[in-house]
Amino acid sequence: MATILLDTSGLECPKPILKIAAKLSELKEGDILEVIADCRTFESDVKLFCNKLRKKLLFIEKNGNGKMKCQIQC
Repeated sequence: MATILLDTSGLECPKPILKIAAKLSELKEGDILEVIADCRTFESDVKLFCNKLRKKLLFIEKNGNGKMKCQIQC
């Protein structure tokens, strides 16, 4: 099991989700994708994306600097 970092800072909707979808297709079952984002709709977008594709959203947290971090398990 590997943890892969994807930084989508500076990208606006829908680009962070498109980048996540592309990266998840490269990962193996059990791998974790850690995503950093600052898109204002990222939290709701990533929750909908994970629900729709039945991916496990391990957590999502906001930093004090306007960025968010989440982990998605394949």
